[in-house]
Amino acid sequence: MAANSNAITAATNGAFVDAGRRDVRDARADAIFRWIVAAAGMLVLAALVGTALSMLWGGREAFSTFGLGFLFSTEWDAVNHQFGALVPIYGTIVTALIAMLIAVPVSFGIALFLTEVAPSWLRGPVSAAIELLAGIPSIIYGMWGLFVFVPIMGEYVTPWLNDHLGHWPLIGALFTGPPLGIGMLTAGIVLAIMVIPFISSVMREVFLTVPTRLKESAYALGSTTWEVVWDIVLPYTRSAVIGGVFLGLGRALGETMAVTFVLGNAHRLSASLLEPGNSIAATIANEFTEADSEIYRSSLIALGFLLFIVTFVVLAAAKLMLRRLSRQEGTK
Repeated sequence: MAANSNAITAATNGAFVDAGRRDVRDARADAIFRWIVAAAGMLVLAALVGTALSMLWGGREAFSTFGLGFLFSTEWDAVNHQFGALVPIYGTIVTALIAMLIAVPVSFGIALFLTEVAPSWLRGPVSAAIELLAGIPSIIYGMWGLFVFVPIMGEYVTPWLNDHLGHWPLIGALFTGPPLGIGMLTAGIVLAIMVIPFISSVMREVFLTVPTRLKESAYALGSTTWEVVWDIVLPYTRSAVIGGVFLGLGRALGETMAVTFVLGNAHRLSASLLEPGNSIAATIANEFTEADSEIYRSSLIALGFLLFIVTFVVLAAAKLMLRRLSRQEGTK
């Protein structure tokens, strides 16, 4: 009897020892995992800071030579080594805003159609088509814009805008210009076509996360489809929808090849959306190989740093907005 008791005691102690060793081993593995993922996060931050500092260092000559005037000057004279960033900054912001004014409502309509209106047999093909559009390289959009869309704009759209909107007060100056087809309006439309798949895909996915019971309850109370979307779906997914919109805006701000083909690449500041213009990404892509002096090269790198800052500010504003929305939702 005593032997059996001793055996049970030994087995129990062995089990406790094994459990203790396993707990120590699990804690060590958990600590190692935390260090690995923390190192991955720090690597991202280090790459971000390193990229910003390297561009700032590369553009130091332009900033020291022109000072704050570099941000507000419209001059871009490679012969006399006089450079200003206002025209590329203006073109980048205007084309991105045009793209978002078109892409956001269209993307919302696509997502609404796929989640609430379209029959089940049509949702799959349309969703697949959107995913395919998102995977097309930007240079393909640029070539399509140059060879297909620009002639349409020059022959039909631009003359119509001149004749019907060019004489309106306030907005008439925006739609007055030669029927070239290329310009900031064309670039904005091409950008909109590019970012629509991204925004609509995000909206569709977040709309699908809304509990079916909430929508069915609203329909049972007599709500229309629009009322369900406006009062149930959008409040439930508001933060994610805003995040998707700003994701598309970040893509529009940094796009290079598609804009380069259809923007016109003219260092000229004009209120007309039909006139050729320039953007930061297009300027760098077009002229970096032609930079024959240190100040020229430094000015282009400084433009890259400014694009980095603009994109960072936009995404930071989106983050602050999402945090504010989350705080408001938590207080309700």
